Amino acid sequence: MRGQVFRSPFSLGILVVSLGGLLTTFRWCFQDDNDREIIEKVRDSYSHTWEKKEDKYQQFRAELSSRCQGFRKAVITQANTAVGSRIVYDGERKRSIQVSPEVFSTFAKEYPFPNKTWETCAVVGNGGILSGSGCGKMIDSAQFVIRCNLPPLDNGYEQHVGAKTDLVTANPSILFEKYGALMGRRRSFVESLGRYGSPLLLIPAFSYGHNTPVSLRAVYAIEELGSSTRPVFFNPQYLQKLAAFWHSKGLRAVRLSTGLIMASLALELCGDVHLYGFWPFGNHPQGLRALKNHYYDDRQTKKKFHAMPVEFELLLQLHIEGVLRLHLGDCPAGGAPPR
Repeated sequence: MRGQVFRSPFSLGILVVSLGGLLTTFRWCFQDDNDREIIEKVRDSYSHTWEKKEDKYQQFRAELSSRCQGFRKAVITQANTAVGSRIVYDGERKRSIQVSPEVFSTFAKEYPFPNKTWETCAVVGNGGILSGSGCGKMIDSAQFVIRCNLPPLDNGYEQHVGAKTDLVTANPSILFEKYGALMGRRRSFVESLGRYGSPLLLIPAFSYGHNTPVSLRAVYAIEELGSSTRPVFFNPQYLQKLAAFWHSKGLRAVRLSTGLIMASLALELCGDVHLYGFWPFGNHPQGLRALKNHYYDDRQTKKKFHAMPVEFELLLQLHIEGVLRLHLGDCPAGGAPPR
């Protein structure tokens, strides 16, 4: 027929690839100028071999420990919070709760972390940069592995994010959204924890008043259904001190992200800290391919609460100084422990 142009599947394939490349370039050109500057800074830092600077690490760790005392006070225990005492919510400073015997019974009997530091720790964020990274074996090779906000590990994700879990956090918003605030049957919630083995489950039960009842229900469900998960609560005093610490470093945000909180705690608990999945931008630093916000979905972060690019820049500076190591590329096939 006149005027009709036939295109082979091969030529159509080239067209699709070309359009994809143009779209990536378009996205890159319209990145925020500050974001582009940070990404260029990443590329420059990754052109040099990373080396831990023990003096810089010890100096930063000493400052963090003296101001925040996470090594001793990150978690509420029956030793540091007595019956009858008042807990002030770190997200609602004018609100507090008096510790009743029932609430006290849900606190850890002793501090869950040992007196010695772990040799290597992996803090695993949920950034889309982990998709296709092959970092699972390297992450699992760490002595202590921390994960954030009950992430999925099945459906093929294990190859890229690993499976070992020593500590996992749970934002109460997840308990509201996925498990109906645990008001009805709770078995599905408890069974979902089985994917992590027998980890510590760290919950910010005293950040906001509405978090407390659902957090207590989570503890009761774990106890009643015989789970090996060990629930513990963030100490809001620690979270307040940590927010003040990062504010002094230039961070202006309503709330610290879970990732930054856990990276900070790891710097007090661990000798070598490795961060994975910490990348808040829409393009991969190597090749600029488009990325989802999380490795498992594209749900966006609440920007009015968190300042993710600024947090990342602060962590990148610690990487450059040799205090911790950010992993922002694909991992070696052998999964050898990073040094």
